[in-house]
Amino acid sequence: MQNWIETFLEAMYAEQDSSENTLKAYGADLAEFHEYLAEKKTDFAKATRGDIEGYLISLDERGMAQATRARRLSAVRQLFRFAFEEGWRDADPATQIRGPKKKRHLPKTLSEAEVERLLEAAQQTGRSEGDRLRNSCLMQVLYATGMRVTELVSLPVASVRGNPEMVLVRGKGDKERLVPLSPASKMAIAAWLKQRDGAEEAGVAKGKPVSRFLFPSGGKLGHLTRIRFYTLVKEIAVVAGVSPETVTPHTLRHAFATHLLAGGADLRVIQMLLGHADVATTEIYTHVLDENLKSLVLTHHPLAED
Repeated sequence: MQNWIETFLEAMYAEQDSSENTLKAYGADLAEFHEYLAEKKTDFAKATRGDIEGYLISLDERGMAQATRARRLSAVRQLFRFAFEEGWRDADPATQIRGPKKKRHLPKTLSEAEVERLLEAAQQTGRSEGDRLRNSCLMQVLYATGMRVTELVSLPVASVRGNPEMVLVRGKGDKERLVPLSPASKMAIAAWLKQRDGAEEAGVAKGKPVSRFLFPSGGKLGHLTRIRFYTLVKEIAVVAGVSPETVTPHTLRHAFATHLLAGGADLRVIQMLLGHADVATTEIYTHVLDENLKSLVLTHHPLAED
């Protein structure tokens, strides 16, 4: 049965360009399902719809979260679909099974006024002039592009040389996309590059290697870590007078998308800018606007008063 799992994961990697983390998660889920079947004296080749439903019930009885149960069923479904297509089985026992739907949580976002305060505060946060220029650049680029945190902190310095209008971003699954830079973010990049390059020249004179990253660091990765940027955003929020509990790098990504949509941007364009593989993922932002509209009506409509 391990051969089934390995062959399936190889196909996922080759055909769907699945990430290493996705493959590891699916492998672990299928290995556990295999153990469950072994306890029932059966295996992938002979498993029935009742076996799969029994497995889902066992997950529920163990108190497994709804999202986790949905993910595990997804792994099982895809394995049996693959087995049927490869001719390993005459029928797919999982095709009619409906599992728990994942709850869709509305992403937390920030108002335009709050973002403005954060961008201003970033210019004042840091022990040195270099820190403040870097922090301002990080925040301006994040809000201008809606990048994921990993994409931002690992951005190559070569991608912003020459004052480009757009920057090439390498996202999930090594997929690339172009995102435009705002005038404010371009100014912040120019100011930070001057500081960064000056500091690097001084470091090279002392024997330090040249960094290929826009936001270099002396750590193992060679660039600013996600954890450090996370704490940095919290520090900036305190200076801005915005509750740190409501501010993370990801809420700024949500703010980027929500503010674009509120300004009339097309959903497909936002999908492309965010690097979402499926527009259904991007559609969550329409729900955020729906909630804002409801609040607006309930607050300002004359008949909404009690």
